[in-house]
Amino acid sequence: MRVDLRSDTVTRPTPEMLDAMMSAKVGDDVFGDDPTVNALQEKAATVIGMEAAIYCPSGTMTNQIGMRVNTRPQDEVICHKYSHVYLYEAGGMMSNSMISPKLLEGDMGRIRAQQVAESINPDDSYLPRTQLVVLENTMNKGAGSIYDLEEMKKIKDVCDENSLKLHLDGARLFNALAETGESPIEYGQLFDTISICFSKGLGAPVGSVLLGNNDSIRRAMRVRKSFGGGMRQAGYLAAACIYALDHNLGRLKEDHERARRIGEMLQSKSFISEVLPISTNIVIAELADRTAKDFLSQLEEHKVSAVPFGPNLVRFVTHLDFTDDHLAELEKVLQKVR
Repeated sequence: MRVDLRSDTVTRPTPEMLDAMMSAKVGDDVFGDDPTVNALQEKAATVIGMEAAIYCPSGTMTNQIGMRVNTRPQDEVICHKYSHVYLYEAGGMMSNSMISPKLLEGDMGRIRAQQVAESINPDDSYLPRTQLVVLENTMNKGAGSIYDLEEMKKIKDVCDENSLKLHLDGARLFNALAETGESPIEYGQLFDTISICFSKGLGAPVGSVLLGNNDSIRRAMRVRKSFGGGMRQAGYLAAACIYALDHNLGRLKEDHERARRIGEMLQSKSFISEVLPISTNIVIAELADRTAKDFLSQLEEHKVSAVPFGPNLVRFVTHLDFTDDHLAELEKVLQKVR
């Protein structure tokens, strides 16, 4: 049995999701007449309580478009130093939008309102114009940590007081909501733009949406086209995302519980020095006596896959294709590792 814990992006469509995809009604989305894409965009906007949405191939694209429509060249973006938009999007903020990051420290990848306020540049010609704040919830490099809603409201107040825009990288937002019980509408009221990914915890094969007001999404359509993200009969893919919204939200807590059980297994091992607090479906463990490369090689000998997250850090991510049988197999493998 292979156990794949590299990411929650490794899932494959269920037979029911495939049926929904194959029966989708489609058109040409670049012309705006793919009915299934339009239905997904309307559904996502309604769920989050925002005016409009645009469907894109990836979360990187929706983040990049979000930053583009909220800024102009030579602006500065405030974000955590471990943000996905900074670390894992190939320098896109600089190459796509000609904006620079101001990188902040923060607990488990989360920044605070006071830090944001203290990081805003004065209006001087030799400094970039502070224009955008980007938060990530859940926070990938923070072991799936969840932002406190009240702190985000304080950050929003700072943004409003200083005429800044606020973007959410919500690739795993529904994982956070599954734990907190908060309404997604509350997020729609806070952020100017939100990116949500369907190919992570929700199990769709492809796609993300960017949400915002009507004006920002109109501008986003032009940016998407320039990025090469205009797709034609994309309804076959959008149908999977609709299915995910309708059927896969309620089971996210199962992933979180299995992640906690993995954490317990790892914490009991002498070769693990620390397991970061587990909030959702991401487990990050620090190794005591070997490198991540060596440890992952040991796991691969037993058909278990994870990813390095630093010289001595490894990441495991649970997902809908990771079952209790896989969990039992992982436990057997960890007992063999010395």
